[in-house]
Amino acid sequence: MHGPVMLDVAGHELTRQDIELLQHPATGGVILFSRNFASRDQIHRLIAQIHEQRLPPLLVAVDQEGGRVQRFRDGFTRLPAAARILPYCSGDLTHARQVAHELGWLMAAELRSVGVDFSFAPVLDIDYGVSEVIGDRAFGHTREQVAALGKAWMLGAREAGMISVGKHFPGHGAVSADSHLELPVDDRDADTIAHQDLQPFRQLIANGLEGIMPAHVIYEKCDAQLAGFSHYWLQQVLRGRLGFKGVIFSDDLSMQATSDTGDYPARAWSAIRAGCDMVLVCNNQAAAAQVLDALAEHHDPVSMMRAVRLHGRPAPDWDQLRESPRWHNAVQLAAAIEQQDEANLQL
Repeated sequence: MHGPVMLDVAGHELTRQDIELLQHPATGGVILFSRNFASRDQIHRLIAQIHEQRLPPLLVAVDQEGGRVQRFRDGFTRLPAAARILPYCSGDLTHARQVAHELGWLMAAELRSVGVDFSFAPVLDIDYGVSEVIGDRAFGHTREQVAALGKAWMLGAREAGMISVGKHFPGHGAVSADSHLELPVDDRDADTIAHQDLQPFRQLIANGLEGIMPAHVIYEKCDAQLAGFSHYWLQQVLRGRLGFKGVIFSDDLSMQATSDTGDYPARAWSAIRAGCDMVLVCNNQAAAAQVLDALAEHHDPVSMMRAVRLHGRPAPDWDQLRESPRWHNAVQLAAAIEQQDEANLQL
């Protein structure tokens, strides 16, 4: 069964230290970054090598949202940022849903062809014009836009054999601070957040959303803890009020916003006790080793069963995908959005 830790690997192929960490019983998955990617064939080999380390295979994930957050580029379709969909459709939400559906399918189909189980997407934050770290990663400026396009993206990915992970619960769009670098604090009350930011999450959960990643944000009028370390947000609101039954991932425990929570094992335990099923430790193998040892005896059968459902379903390989008219049409759609965006920038 899977352990509760998702970590990263050093480069284009596994090192001896990577293999030791992957074979640790507390490891459950691997998140890949741009540094792991050289070409489509190379990343396919690396993922196969990761899957060979354990039975059942470890989960393999990546951030492949589109726009500025796309780890695999050369040989993969350049995906537009989520915020570009509605303008491309001249604000027509019905058309935009169709476009988001095909882009979700395209993202997932290409990743599944090389063995990636899932992408940490879609972003379900509302763009209030405040957060630069969210910005054009959001589908829109209203809860209705984000919910409609996020749901369409998720359903498209599901058609291609991939689950979705909505982020950043309960909503990162109303704070300016970047949680990678500092501690964001949202001073809105619970009713405002429930009326606005929770609605996209609520709608996708009702349609079977499989994973959620909480924000490294403190919502000070609701709870004193970061959302990812908060029993209130994860148990009372997410599991209780919203009825979420999928996997809760912590955001990266290496981010600066978590530093006041303690050392790495303390951060991991805080996240697990609050309700996270799997914790991420990125870009720090020494810290990952500490967390693995701290959680070596932690076994939660319910969390393990949730994680098993995250594996990607069988999908066409790259050669088969390239023979698909749907793939060609989706690639042309992505290119058309990019071209319109570039023309608007020139104007």
